[in-house]
Amino acid sequence: MLKAFFLTMLTLVLVKSQDTEETITYTQCTDGYEWDPVRQQCKDIDECDIVPDACKGGMKCVNHYGGYLCLPKTAQIIVNNEQPQLETPAAAEASSGATTGGVAASSMAASGVVPGGGFVASAAAVAGPEVQTGRNNFVIRRNPADPQRIPSNPSHRIQCAAGYEQSEHNVCQDIDECATGTHNCRADQVCVNIRGSFACQCPPGYQKRGEQCVDINECDASNQCAQQCYNILGSFICQCNQGYELSSDRLNCEDIDECRTSSYLCQYQCVNEPGKFSCMCPQGYQVVRSRTCQDINECETTNECREDEMCWNYHGGFRCYPRNPCQDPYILTSENRCVCPVSNAMCRDLPQSIVYKYMSIRSDRSVPSDIFQIQATTIYANTINTFRIKSGNENGEFYLRQTSPVSAMLVLVKSLTGPREYIVDLEMLTVNSIGTFRTSSVLRLTIIVGPFAF
Repeated sequence: MLKAFFLTMLTLVLVKSQDTEETITYTQCTDGYEWDPVRQQCKDIDECDIVPDACKGGMKCVNHYGGYLCLPKTAQIIVNNEQPQLETPAAAEASSGATTGGVAASSMAASGVVPGGGFVASAAAVAGPEVQTGRNNFVIRRNPADPQRIPSNPSHRIQCAAGYEQSEHNVCQDIDECATGTHNCRADQVCVNIRGSFACQCPPGYQKRGEQCVDINECDASNQCAQQCYNILGSFICQCNQGYELSSDRLNCEDIDECRTSSYLCQYQCVNEPGKFSCMCPQGYQVVRSRTCQDINECETTNECREDEMCWNYHGGFRCYPRNPCQDPYILTSENRCVCPVSNAMCRDLPQSIVYKYMSIRSDRSVPSDIFQIQATTIYANTINTFRIKSGNENGEFYLRQTSPVSAMLVLVKSLTGPREYIVDLEMLTVNSIGTFRTSSVLRLTIIVGPFAF
């Protein structure tokens, strides 16, 4: 009879509240709940049933209101059977009418194993015209400004498993021991936070030996370097032999093409080889000091001239010239010197003597440049000597500058490119002071320009 009376009073209170406040229907629920259209209220989602393999590592899934928790299979759930107290008579009557089912729900809500996302609170009093008891035995007020809000009770404490702590929303959340500094890992270890605990691991490049973390010598254990491996604390580095460089993977070595890095490594031609380079010289030259080219004196090594010829070496080759260059009416008086006899009438209008000389210059020689000096071998008293280029200078490559009364210098004024041969006649005219004596002599200079500038 008394029970029926209380139910009647609760119904009257609810009807009265509905008369004084606008009825509003809400179909949105907080995280971990879904709307039940039949019962017209939010119901808990059983994540352990719908989430495949919700917990890993042999943990068991424990569903709770608004969320779930992964616990060891040996974990015990502590239940607080203390019934909440309501601050309003209407709520008190509603709580009394819930009988044992309401007490059981409240006890589960006070469980100390609630994960993040669930709501845990005693049946806190909420003043307002519309009050109902949810399945957690919560007192919920629905209003247009804040629908479906489940208030927390900061004064209510819940029991959390080891490694968890109560959050401001009265849920148990994991404690990050690594961030808070509450771990006991040594200075040579790395703290790794795990759900409900932490683990101490050796940093990369180290391995556990007993209770210590010791460096792994990757160069001995698993040498990945193509050429040279150097172990350092916690890691290793690769280096390459001379002539190689590390590739982008920092493990392998690639050949350095030294010939592409500079055009001044070799005097003539650079040849790249694995890990090194070599220099080559053209025919007629040999490599000296690994990089420069030096002319080969073929006249001393491979003389192919005949007996009646003389070998003349020049830059990059050699030539054979007749040992007796004299042509009629000249006769050979000494090496390379031809004289026209005074007794021969043909010699009257010819130079008295012709001296044959040979010289070699490099291609593209800088100009102006002094290249050859001519000097009188016989000096007569009361005579005047003048010098000139008689032939072989049709393009103006040379200039003859008199340097003294008995000598002159041949100057190169245009750069020459070989291989090429020039024959230049340099004439010295000798006249006495009274004009009764006149003679001339010629120096026939053969200039061989080499094919290269070295």
